[in-house]
Amino acid sequence: MSQNIELSEWKWEVINMDFITGLPRFRWQYDSIWVIIDRMRTSAHFLPVKTTHTAEDYAKLYLRKKGLCSKVNLSTTFHPQTDGQAERTIQTLEDMLRACVIDFKGTWDDHLPLIEFAYNNSYHSSIQMAPSEAIYGRRCRSPIG
Repeated sequence: MSQNIELSEWKWEVINMDFITGLPRFRWQYDSIWVIIDRMRTSAHFLPVKTTHTAEDYAKLYLRKKGLCSKVNLSTTFHPQTDGQAERTIQTLEDMLRACVIDFKGTWDDHLPLIEFAYNNSYHSSIQMAPSEAIYGRRCRSPIG
């Protein structure tokens, strides 16, 4: 089922959220990733979290990362129209995590900031540009390469 997205003037005004759970614990003892996506610009944040976090913990983390938004769409099993974008993002994130852990022989939580940077600077056919271009007007520069 297709769902129309209203054009929002404000960045991060309408978001999708989902989780990747059941990950192995390493140094920081995180076992999940909280995926937050700007629906209009497809920009995403990948935040390492613990399944023991409370709703208050998530609220504080979100406010620290993004501030307030006006509409949140939580992905659920019973509402597939809200989770198509989140599921595509999670599939890409899982592929990137596998590649980083294999290539760099490290833990997933150590590579999450690099993966988020790469994801947000990669071309997305749905918006005909990289999410960072949609947010900032250009791709973000990296000190590497």
